[in-house]
Amino acid sequence: MSTNDLLARAVDIQPPGDLESRLAKGDRLRVKLGVDPTAPDIHLGHAVVLGKLREFQDAGHTGVLIIGDWTARVGDPSGRSSTRPMLSADEIEANAATYQEQAFRILDPDRTEVRRNGEWFAEMGLGPLFRLAASTTVNQLLRRRDFAERIGDDRPISVLELLYPLMQAYDSVMLKADVELGGTDQLFNLMLGREVQQAYGEQPQVAMTLPILPGTDGVRRMSKSTGNYIGVDEPAEEQFGKVMSVPDPQMDDFFRLLFPGEPSATGHPGDEKRRLGRLVADRFHGAGSGERAEAHFDRLFKDRAAPDEVPEIEIDPGTVHMPALLVDGLGVGSRSEARRMLTQGGVSVDGVPLLDLDVEASVLDGRVVRAGKKRFAKARVRSG
Repeated sequence: MSTNDLLARAVDIQPPGDLESRLAKGDRLRVKLGVDPTAPDIHLGHAVVLGKLREFQDAGHTGVLIIGDWTARVGDPSGRSSTRPMLSADEIEANAATYQEQAFRILDPDRTEVRRNGEWFAEMGLGPLFRLAASTTVNQLLRRRDFAERIGDDRPISVLELLYPLMQAYDSVMLKADVELGGTDQLFNLMLGREVQQAYGEQPQVAMTLPILPGTDGVRRMSKSTGNYIGVDEPAEEQFGKVMSVPDPQMDDFFRLLFPGEPSATGHPGDEKRRLGRLVADRFHGAGSGERAEAHFDRLFKDRAAPDEVPEIEIDPGTVHMPALLVDGLGVGSRSEARRMLTQGGVSVDGVPLLDLDVEASVLDGRVVRAGKKRFAKARVRSG
């Protein structure tokens, strides 16, 4: 793995030239990636940074995966317009167990150091907390764009949220991190980690940010909460089907960020989506899974296209309860029947199976919802 490969696809590497210098000297680096178990699943958006960590492992460096069982109690405020709801310890623990298992679908388990920040935060007393708090200023913290915007709009910021960047930075102190990886929304946190390491007398880490993968709606970042995600642990057939719903303009992003060794999307969009769907299924379920998932998709959907004229139904912005929509908009007999159709894979959106009872309206907007073989409707979100 060359230095150019390790630097590829990065948006920011701070400070400039530092990482190249350490690599040129032959240093074996401790490369940190933190994940907060705020949901039970890892999706392809996480795979972008996990894939970069795997590249560092393949080059002989130590990959340090930190599962933030205590930072998850606070919730990362990056990109947030409001305070996150707090999760219970049981919820966090259940999510953490699945995170590690799913991360090892990408990372090399034998070359991964897995840590939880509860190791140091669970027993931290006021003395160490005071020292950590003294390493930065409120002015620095409030320079974060999301904090500044919330202050400008008179929206609340909890004291816990102000602690989050310091907690993430302290992780770097405890782990003696040489490099920390994150999405572009993490640059502030990563740079604060450098300052806090210096305050503790350590050599500051290099901050490397990577692009954020768009979701299957092509608009917002991939996220479980918005329903526009492709999970690494989902069945191969579901992964393939969801890839087929990715908008054409986003195909290059998916190839570039997830499969940098593959040719970019230059052919017919439908053919390229099929190629991407096969690659995703093979990566997480083994060779041959992609071809089987593609055959399954064709059996279910290729010969069952929607009619030329599809009635439109209007839906309100926000969360849509699918059983109600199927009854009121598509004529399914009852909500219990609608729920059964959903759980059995009898409902799809633009040919992609839909299993969730509640989805964001934006996921359905402009797309054909099908229930069974003969019920079709195109959903439109009401304006105003």
